[in-house]
Amino acid sequence: MKKIWFITGASRGFGRIWAEAALTRGDQVTATARNLADVADLTERFGDAVLPLALDVTDPEQVRRAVPQAFAHFGRLDVLVNNAGFSLLATVEEATDNQIRDLFDANYLGMVRVLRAALPLLRQQGSGHILGLSSGLGIGSMPLIGFYAATKWAVEALHESLAQEVAPFGLNVTIVEPGAYATDFGKSAKAADVLEPYADFRKRFMARLTSLERGDPNATAEAILKLVDTNDPPLRLVLGSTVLPGARALYADRIATWEAWEDVSNAAQGQPIKTSIAS
Repeated sequence: MKKIWFITGASRGFGRIWAEAALTRGDQVTATARNLADVADLTERFGDAVLPLALDVTDPEQVRRAVPQAFAHFGRLDVLVNNAGFSLLATVEEATDNQIRDLFDANYLGMVRVLRAALPLLRQQGSGHILGLSSGLGIGSMPLIGFYAATKWAVEALHESLAQEVAPFGLNVTIVEPGAYATDFGKSAKAADVLEPYADFRKRFMARLTSLERGDPNATAEAILKLVDTNDPPLRLVLGSTVLPGARALYADRIATWEAWEDVSNAAQGQPIKTSIAS
């Protein structure tokens, strides 16, 4: 049976690749982007199978209109891909309050807005698969990308809770955690003004970052199609071969640290205190 998709951030990168993969195999897709012109060309290739929509996830009213419009157009929604967002290059000291707010507004609150618009429809439908785009940086952070990583850590927590909340309604949730890929995601990245004490560090870090081996983003399409076709999808799916080895090392180090301080942690529990909740 054909699947009906709703994809945010479909103008380029993963959103575009996955939209095209779904359409190519005969699925139907609502492809959204901040600028309608960036997704309008899909109609020329795929005709009525695609519904291009202008959607800025930072605009609550636009989100509230777009999701029901897509649902009404195709009659149901099987796969929701919450993908829109951008990155911010800044040390903790460099970023402005407004830059941080804008980042969380798009990467986190934007996801929440789309979820809140879609969940009543999905619950009534009694089925659906929600894909929340995180990152390998949602597992472990790096310097100069801490604020972006923070949005992805928030995405991870949000979807962990969401998965437990919506399972009784027949809905599935998967957190997608891509590693480094050769997409044009960097074109949307913002950068804070450089403070002189960090200038040399930033230069060296950027040289290291640009030398990283990156995966072929087109190779992710098959994994995503397999993910949405399975009857028992995982809560998390790593994309690429670099994230899991890093996660193993990170968690081994975290557990070792927690265990080394276990006596101090346990002592901080104190004596058990019984509490009661008044009716």
